[in-house]
Amino acid sequence: DWGAIATTHMGQLAADRLIGIHVNMAVPRPPEGDPMANVRPEEMGGLADLAHFRQHETGYQAIQGTKPQTLAYGLNDSPAGLAGWILEKFRTWSDCGGDVYSTFTRDQLLTNITIYWVTGTINSSTRLYYESMKSGGSLAAFTGRVEVPTGIAVFPREIVRPPRSWCDEVYDVQHFTQQPKGGHFAAMEQPELFVDDVRSFFRRFR
Repeated sequence: DWGAIATTHMGQLAADRLIGIHVNMAVPRPPEGDPMANVRPEEMGGLADLAHFRQHETGYQAIQGTKPQTLAYGLNDSPAGLAGWILEKFRTWSDCGGDVYSTFTRDQLLTNITIYWVTGTINSSTRLYYESMKSGGSLAAFTGRVEVPTGIAVFPREIVRPPRSWCDEVYDVQHFTQQPKGGHFAAMEQPELFVDDVRSFFRRFR
């Protein structure tokens, strides 16, 4: 997600040095006027899921965006607490049907958790939310349009799945695919689908 935001900023601010960008979580603004005018019926589910996420799944944003240091004391002190904090996100945000081990191996999950644990860096990772909120939000500096060719892969369990018409308002969309499976951690969940989509988009620039 932060990679998609950074890539969107790059597409706006460094267009003369890029041949294109590819994201699997587009971050467009709703178009002016009636934002629902060109939304297709099959795209409504993405908007409904996002509304549900904002209502029920953003507690982590609130604490990381306001009191990251307090949270860090507990997570840095307890490997079980750290594991619980991270694993809950893998389970909720991935396309695993509630069984996190159906999508990720234990080695993958433990490696991810261990990197935070042995380096003591859960605090610096959560402070990203605090610093972002203090500076006006992750897209505070983004007011224009991405004019470089853009490829977008939409995975069915991604948190943000905006309508194509919304994406066209912000990006120069030249490649837009609906993937059959995968969620928020697309490159880790479905590496072959992800890599194939990146290759398919950038192949046109050879």
